[in-house]
Amino acid sequence: MADSTAQYLTVPQAAEHLNTSVRFVRRLIAERRVAFFRVGRHVRFAVADLDAFVQAGRVEPVTAASVWRDLGGVA
Repeated sequence: MADSTAQYLTVPQAAEHLNTSVRFVRRLIAERRVAFFRVGRHVRFAVADLDAFVQAGRVEPVTAASVWRDLGGVA
């Protein structure tokens, strides 16, 4: 069951939340790259789903030591 206190955003609000364009959010919908809800013809996003999408794209920084180790010490 859905959390009754969850906040749902429209496409323009989701774009603002992600600091992107509305066009990008619509592309995410078309490509099914982000979770969303359909309410009739309307699309809504749970803030938690948008935050999960951002976290899924997180790239950890590398250090010089880890790069050297991955190369096996070969120059």
